[in-house]
Amino acid sequence: MITPSYSVLIIEDEKNILDFMTKALKANNYKVFTAASGNAGLALITSQCPDVVLLDLGLPDIDGNEIISSVRQWTSCPIIVVSARSSERDKVTALDLGADDYITKPFGTPELLARIRASLRHSNRMESSGPLYIHPYQCHGLIIDFEKRMISLHGKPVHLTPVEYKIVAFLARNSGKVMTYSAIMSNIWGPYTDSNNRILRVNMANIRRKLELNPAQPEYIFTEVGVGYRMKEDEYEAG
Repeated sequence: MITPSYSVLIIEDEKNILDFMTKALKANNYKVFTAASGNAGLALITSQCPDVVLLDLGLPDIDGNEIISSVRQWTSCPIIVVSARSSERDKVTALDLGADDYITKPFGTPELLARIRASLRHSNRMESSGPLYIHPYQCHGLIIDFEKRMISLHGKPVHLTPVEYKIVAFLARNSGKVMTYSAIMSNIWGPYTDSNNRILRVNMANIRRKLELNPAQPEYIFTEVGVGYRMKEDEYEAG
């Protein structure tokens, strides 16, 4: 069976970074399109319908956030921001506008490939009856069985409250991707929940006490300070 070649559009005006990403992706069997400006990138998104978009925010003609807003009006195609802007505000803004993930320059090939895999996995799970959606999450002895709503750690059951389970399951289904505080809270408590994330932080502290050997140095759920949380990528998908 031949593995399908996914297409990736890179919208980036720095030639050395564009060349680096293009070479890395082609070496890993991705079909690559490139654009050095926002308008050219928008035209390619419309004409080529890529499987993933890698988007720089600091483009010469359009701010990358405007592209995210425009694209999200008509497609759920995964968008991974690749930017030198590293502030919490920039990350939260892009993610809340509809970006699926955010990588800060500089970065290495393994991280880039892992983020792309995570975004592709999530986009292919939109059909909840698909096999990718229901397979258990597995990582370093942690197993989450979504169908049975059961969690085990090194073969021993882990008992979470219903809310704690919903948080962990949501992060696991999006493993490898940073999820903003607002995205998590909206998913767990509904769109009209209080914007204060204290209740989420309290639940996360309890979750880490139950899952992590050392909660201060987590192995499974990482904090993106001021932005949200990221769960370690599913070993099943990381291959």
